[in-house]
Amino acid sequence: MLVADCPRCGAKEITFDLQNQILVYTEYDWKKYLEVFCVCRACFKPTIFLVSQKEYDYSKLINEGLPNLKVAVNEIVRVERYIGIQDNTTEKPPEYLPEDINNIFKEGAACMSIGCCNAAATMFRLCLDLATKSLLPEEAEGLNNRVKRNLGLRLLWLFDNQILPEALRELSTCIKDDGNDGAHEGVLSKDDAADILDFTFILLERLYTEPKRLEIAGQRRAARREIG
Repeated sequence: MLVADCPRCGAKEITFDLQNQILVYTEYDWKKYLEVFCVCRACFKPTIFLVSQKEYDYSKLINEGLPNLKVAVNEIVRVERYIGIQDNTTEKPPEYLPEDINNIFKEGAACMSIGCCNAAATMFRLCLDLATKSLLPEEAEGLNNRVKRNLGLRLLWLFDNQILPEALRELSTCIKDDGNDGAHEGVLSKDDAADILDFTFILLERLYTEPKRLEIAGQRRAARREIG
C-alpha cells in the first residue's frame, strides 16, 4: 500500500494498492528512485508515482519488492510526485549539479517537452543566472551593478576576463547582452529555446560536471596508490 493524494480524482491522503515497481536511477550509491504503479482505492484509476528511498538501511526491503510488503510503504519511501506529461523528455541535466540548479534545469526540460518554449528558456536562463553569479568577484574593473544584474552583460564580462572559456563565447550569443532575447516578451521559437538549452547544458558541464569528474578520478587514483 501507498498513501498519497490522488491526481485522478483529487482524494487527499488516500490509500493506493501498489502493484509494481521499476528502478529508475540511484543517487549517492544507495538512494534508489523508483516508479511505482498504483491503483487508487477511491476512484480505482491507476497512477505511476516517483518515490525515493528514505534511509540507507531500507535497500533490502526495496530489493525484495515494495508490492510484497503488507503495510503502507511511506515509512520506507518518500512520494516525490506523480509521473505526467512533463516526463516525456529526453533532456537530462548534466551530472553533479547543485540541487537548486538541477531542479530548475529539469523544469526547463519539462517545459520544452510540451512545447512551452518561452517558459523553458526562462528556466534555462535562471540556471545560467545562478551558476554565473557565483563566479563574480566582490570587486573588479568594469564590474558595476548593471553588469552584475544583467545576465547578458555578466556573460560578456566573464568571457572578457577569462573566467569563462573563450570557446563558449559564440554559443553564448543566444543570450543577448541587452537582456532582450525574447524570453520575457514571449516570442521565442523552438529553435531559440533549443539554442539556450545547448549553451546552458555545455556551460553547466564545464562549471560542475567536469571538475567533479576530475575530483573523483583523483580520489580513485589516490586510493589505488594507497592500496599499492
